[in-house]
Amino acid sequence: MQKIVLIIVLSLILSLKGYSEKENLFAPEFSTAGFYQLDSSVREALNFNVGWRFFKGDIIDAYKVNYDDKSWSLVNLPDGMEILPLNASGGINYQGPSWYRKQFKFSSDFKNKKIFIHFEGIMGVSKIWINGELVKTHFGGYYPIHVDITKYIKIDEDNLIAVRADNSNNSLYPPGKEQEKLDFTYFGGIYRDAWIIAHNNIYITHPLVADKVAGGGVFYRSEDVSTDYAKLTTLIDIRNEANEQPVDIFVQLKDENGNVVVHHKGSHTLLENSSKSIEIIFELDHPKLWSPDDPNLYNLDIQVFSSNGLKVDALRKRVGIRTVELRGRKGLFLNGKKYPMVLLGANRHQDFAHIGNALPNNLHWRDAVKLRQAGMRVIRSAHYVQDPAFMDACDALGLMIVPTIPGWQFWNDEPIFMERMIDDVRKIIRLERNRPSVLLWEIIPNETHFPNSYAERATKTAKEEYPYTGFYTATDARNHRSDAQHLFDVLYADDTVWNYKEKSVFKREWGDFVDNWVDHNSVSRVAKQWGEIPQIKQAMHYFCEEWIDDNEEKDWPSMTKIFSASSALVGATLWHSFDHQRGYHPDPFWGGIMDAYRQPKFSYFLLKSLLPANQLSQVPIIEDDPFVFIAHLMTPFSPSDVTIFTNCDEVRLSLFGKEIGTKSAISDQSLVPRVPVIFNNVFRYVDARNKNKKNYGMINQKYPETAFMKAEGLINGEVVSEHIRWPVGRKRRLILKVDNSAIQPIADGSDITPVVAYLVDSSGGIKRLSDEYIRFKVSGFGELIEKEDIGINPQKLLWGESVALVRSAKEQGIIRVEAEVICDSLNGPDQAFVEFSTIAPRHVLLYDENITKELMQNYNTPASNNTIDDLKLKLRKTEKELQEYKLMEVGRQQQNFIQ
Repeated sequence: MQKIVLIIVLSLILSLKGYSEKENLFAPEFSTAGFYQLDSSVREALNFNVGWRFFKGDIIDAYKVNYDDKSWSLVNLPDGMEILPLNASGGINYQGPSWYRKQFKFSSDFKNKKIFIHFEGIMGVSKIWINGELVKTHFGGYYPIHVDITKYIKIDEDNLIAVRADNSNNSLYPPGKEQEKLDFTYFGGIYRDAWIIAHNNIYITHPLVADKVAGGGVFYRSEDVSTDYAKLTTLIDIRNEANEQPVDIFVQLKDENGNVVVHHKGSHTLLENSSKSIEIIFELDHPKLWSPDDPNLYNLDIQVFSSNGLKVDALRKRVGIRTVELRGRKGLFLNGKKYPMVLLGANRHQDFAHIGNALPNNLHWRDAVKLRQAGMRVIRSAHYVQDPAFMDACDALGLMIVPTIPGWQFWNDEPIFMERMIDDVRKIIRLERNRPSVLLWEIIPNETHFPNSYAERATKTAKEEYPYTGFYTATDARNHRSDAQHLFDVLYADDTVWNYKEKSVFKREWGDFVDNWVDHNSVSRVAKQWGEIPQIKQAMHYFCEEWIDDNEEKDWPSMTKIFSASSALVGATLWHSFDHQRGYHPDPFWGGIMDAYRQPKFSYFLLKSLLPANQLSQVPIIEDDPFVFIAHLMTPFSPSDVTIFTNCDEVRLSLFGKEIGTKSAISDQSLVPRVPVIFNNVFRYVDARNKNKKNYGMINQKYPETAFMKAEGLINGEVVSEHIRWPVGRKRRLILKVDNSAIQPIADGSDITPVVAYLVDSSGGIKRLSDEYIRFKVSGFGELIEKEDIGINPQKLLWGESVALVRSAKEQGIIRVEAEVICDSLNGPDQAFVEFSTIAPRHVLLYDENITKELMQNYNTPASNNTIDDLKLKLRKTEKELQEYKLMEVGRQQQNFIQ
């Protein structure tokens, strides 16, 4: 016994160092107001997210400079006005006015600079005041607001910005429909980033402010593309708010290693108080082309010099070289070649558990990583313009995307509504036209019976804004008020559309059943905590509609039907990638392959089985290793069939130490690249129980010697991956995992990193059927997002998991997260902790230094591995290991008595 105890103590000490983030993490670069910063001395983007005062409600004179806001709460952007429970559907969220105020100061370095405020998104109707003067009123919650505030700003003095945001129902701007009748949730607040953009009086314009048809800002496109040659055209709009003068334009196209592959230098004369559009054409030999599995990007560096040789403006765009052609029944041609498969992906709503739409940039990027990791190659942005960080990620990760204007099953015949719809069409094209990831454009309100007059104006407007080849608009194949499908390039339908044989088709939503507006019952809609059989049913339904029980709904689109469709079907997007909140229905949408925290269900691994093994080395941070996943937990309630998902060629299953057999994951009966592998009627829990008896109490083995299930993935006859399950034993400890998706957390006061707590047995098997409450504590340079009485902290385990959302401080350092089971007992699970580090942001944070102390009050003392608390934790764990040994002795005594 002494020897066993010594082994326990030694192994315990080695395992108690906790988790410290040591790996090399990817730090994405985020665009700012449509560009990447190139030279901050001439054009600087300042992070304006930190240090806002917030009040939920309405105050008549809150825009005034002398208004006292000291009693207001202090928030950093993005901010969604409130922290919500996990189930925030059915109109739980606040709708109405709210106020934001912020003090800031510009040094003398900004004298004679042009200064713009750029809000990426303020929900609803917003008004912006600078130093008590109204500078902008904006209608609509999904497009950015870019405003020249130069004349309102005071240099070397305090400035005050006030914003009134009102997310109340309003039928006069898109989407227009009341939230309580809508299938998604508006949420509210200044829910995306805010930037201050400072540059000189000679500058490259912003396309929304320039307001030029097919112009303004930078308009890049690639033509005549092949592996040997590409023609690249860039239109640059430059404004001069000084005297007439000549300028030099210097443009460089650089590859990912920083090498200049082609460049241009030209001289132009700018008239006083006017703008000029300058077209530059490059011809490039042997370009690196952009495609989903090889998403090569170039940097387009643009610099403007005055007549005396001084640089006056500079910015960088990230571009790809590619062409898209949709040739009707002939299919999709990418870069002049027929694309070999249908683009399979999903729709994406942006809301996240507890924080609504207010996701920081890293969470948007992690969403894109998770979707790409699931084998997806196309995303439809449902049902509005996505955050620029997500769009940046799509460019970098090879996710083609269908941008959409706001709208859902609503039309208002008031003239102002159509005018704003048309304005939205112009805005979305001007914002996203340079992106290589854009496949086609949804310029209609989703599932809406709009009139012919709108179809005519919308398509005309779109072609005006992008009057070149490779631009495709999409509409519904059916519309009760319109017969204008011929005006659009692509139809939302399946490949059986008979009226327009020459058109390409796209399946914008597949896999889910439509609501009957009364209940929420569908085999596709499964909350993760409902267990393995519901999750298996959801996954198999997404694979093939014949797996569902109700044969009357057999024709619903599935993965099998999509891959067997004609080449007219260029892509299809699952409804939906994540569980998300809804307006009209009190239940969340549970049809996601991941939950609202972005934690996977079994269906995630079904989609992941489409990920090619060892073929995505050019896609950043995506793991393309072979994998095999057993969708079976070996519990008393598990099915007799064993379902396995893999991207390997074959799967070999062993059960209780005996080989069951080998089955192929490639089927001659299916065009889906990999199919689920099912071993029928091979599992009985009583066998697992009997096999496990003789191993009861074994301490130092990874899992029971014979009572386990092993799946091996084979490629070309060789084992390349394995997954092992065993009947999970007594709940022993908590473990914590930082769900960073290999992306580096940032110290900017805004970033949020999920940390997942799992309740496991002594071998690390997750107790999926446990429902204890977990209490989190955060110390160091971060804070826990929490609110009393809504189930965030303490948080009930769902499917053996609890998730803490940890917001970074604006100072970089170590963040420590601790977790424990509340009302713990001597024989209960151990506590756990994890630590991870943040890095400094790329951009300067602009905020009032007087609030630094108040901000830091939210954060506890710095975390450390050598605190007294750690020593106490080690001692307690040692005591619990000894108690565990005693409990094993009890079990052995009982077993001996039974025998």
